[in-house]
Amino acid sequence: MMPLWLQLATWRNLSRDKSDTLLLLCACLLVILPHTSHLPLWVSAISLLFLGWRALISFSGQRLPDKKLLLALAICCMLGVFANLRTIFGREAGVALLTMLLALKLLEMHARRDLFAVCFLCLFLILTNFLYSQSILTALLMLAALLLILCAQLSFQYINQSPPLKQRLGHSLGIMLMALPLTIVMFFLFPRIQGPLWGMPQDNTAKSGLSDNMSPGKISNLVMSEEVVLRARFYDPPPAQRELYWRGPVFGEFDGYTWRELPWRDLPFQRRPLTVEPMGPLIKYQVTQENLLNRQLLTLDLPRLMPTVQDRASYITRDFQLFTRSRVQGRVRYEAASVTQYRAQADALPDETRNWLVLPPNFNPRTIAHAQEIKRKYSDPEQQLRSILRWFKEENFRYTLQPPLLGRDSVDEFLFNTRAGFCEHYSSSFVVLARALGIPARVVTGYQGGEINPVDGVMTVRQSDAHAWTEVWLHGRGWVRVDPTAAVAPERIEQNLARALPQSANLLGNVGAGLLANDGILGLIRNNFRAMNNAWNQWVLDFNPDKQRRFLQDLGLEDTSWRMLLKLCFGIGSLVMLILLWPMLRMQKRIDPLHALYLQLQKKMAARGLARATHEGMHSWRLRLQQAQLGAAAAAVDEFLQLLTRQTYMRPEAGISAAELQARLKALLKQIS
Repeated sequence: MMPLWLQLATWRNLSRDKSDTLLLLCACLLVILPHTSHLPLWVSAISLLFLGWRALISFSGQRLPDKKLLLALAICCMLGVFANLRTIFGREAGVALLTMLLALKLLEMHARRDLFAVCFLCLFLILTNFLYSQSILTALLMLAALLLILCAQLSFQYINQSPPLKQRLGHSLGIMLMALPLTIVMFFLFPRIQGPLWGMPQDNTAKSGLSDNMSPGKISNLVMSEEVVLRARFYDPPPAQRELYWRGPVFGEFDGYTWRELPWRDLPFQRRPLTVEPMGPLIKYQVTQENLLNRQLLTLDLPRLMPTVQDRASYITRDFQLFTRSRVQGRVRYEAASVTQYRAQADALPDETRNWLVLPPNFNPRTIAHAQEIKRKYSDPEQQLRSILRWFKEENFRYTLQPPLLGRDSVDEFLFNTRAGFCEHYSSSFVVLARALGIPARVVTGYQGGEINPVDGVMTVRQSDAHAWTEVWLHGRGWVRVDPTAAVAPERIEQNLARALPQSANLLGNVGAGLLANDGILGLIRNNFRAMNNAWNQWVLDFNPDKQRRFLQDLGLEDTSWRMLLKLCFGIGSLVMLILLWPMLRMQKRIDPLHALYLQLQKKMAARGLARATHEGMHSWRLRLQQAQLGAAAAAVDEFLQLLTRQTYMRPEAGISAAELQARLKALLKQIS
């Protein structure tokens, strides 16, 4: 027997059954492979092992495994999933079970109905891929998998010879293209529900990446992720990089190591509305935020507009955080307006800022002593703050993603021992020093910077842009943003994180960076792909009920209730199907009227037990019927077959038209009961 590797190498010489099975296995592999990135390793390994086993059986000619063995394997798979995930329900367990059962089903594929079961399982697994990723790359990969599945299913339908693979792929692509018009109708008209296009209930707990507290190391861990946080499209030229502060959680409570938000009850009572005096132009832009953390909207510092998100109003807190009034699921888009230069709450009263002065007792004594030393040197609060920044700049402080671990007096250890930290270290120590000087101060977390895509002009902010800075309240100026990281690593603020960190001397790394630059080959490909992915997100994944309603209203349809949408969907969908089917109906071969009359005669004779044999010609059948006992119908049957035989195989009778012959045959049929 030819070895397996040699059989695979000579693909064209494979038998029909083996080549069809190999095509089906390739389709299953394409469906399963994307799941390997999120399934437990053992599930992926077992699934691929089952696929390999099925391939070996096909090419070696062995028998399929016994059903008892397959049942035992299925039970073991279920027990393994339960032991691993502690459940057999839910997204993770469901996808794991489906993946392994698909591979097992291939091992008991005896009949054509098993092929259909495999194909349906593949289609279901394709859908589950979108529960993990809805990017345009995933969509293209799943379309390729669908094409292979259709091709495999089509290949098994041919009885004798099948067309070449290229032709079968073309037929499968044609089937997919036929479904495209109906897909478009369903996309625009099928009633939408609030929430993401694809998702499970647990997906609603997705976070933006920022936490509700900050301790040393939290943000430096976050910046290792390239996950997209938001995209912004500015209606005017975007602000300079150093002004791009995307405001997130604000922290005012410190326990010596971790910063947390002030409890609402402890926030200073605000007797008057928040006063913000713009000192620069109003910046208008549109934000597409991937996920909301605790309903928080990320806007440039400071927000000047309360956006409406999916018909839900928003509000601003006393520390200028922006929230939606109720929970919003998935990706959201909203209009925003901000000012980056301002005077905020300059008229605040002492009891409105007192909670921003609190420090934990008996922590960081060296820092407190250092603050007192500064206070003795400088009486003006602004001079005191500048002296801290100058100290950061002139002393041997380092900006690093891998700072040493800190102990109980974390600020003391950072300022006087390690002097190596990330933005959370500098913002935390700066606020502690400011409070020790009697200056109200707080930590603000969020994102700093963003990358403009030159292809579509959209700015992308990623988790790697996570940042922490501070705000201090100064008499006559109100809350002033101070970024102590800029004193140590100005490149972080002026450019980006990569510029601020030590550069690699690796030659290959420098070559790669050059290729990935915006004007490099890979950079151009990357920017174009990101622009395509952004358009995919904006126009496909974000087509929510609000956009559907506005789209239909633009077309003049005021009633956008789900009943009306279902009627439209059914009506227009039926019309589209009819338009698609009409050419095929016309292409159907028309039955010759004389042949139709011949079929009617065969039916009548079959009722008398004189059916025409498959091998029997018209003349032979006529001779046999002449010997039968047909009674009064004998003459009519004989004349019918005589006329039809002459018309079909001999010279037609002169002087009689086709219509007259057809009428004569109909009359004879009526005489035959």
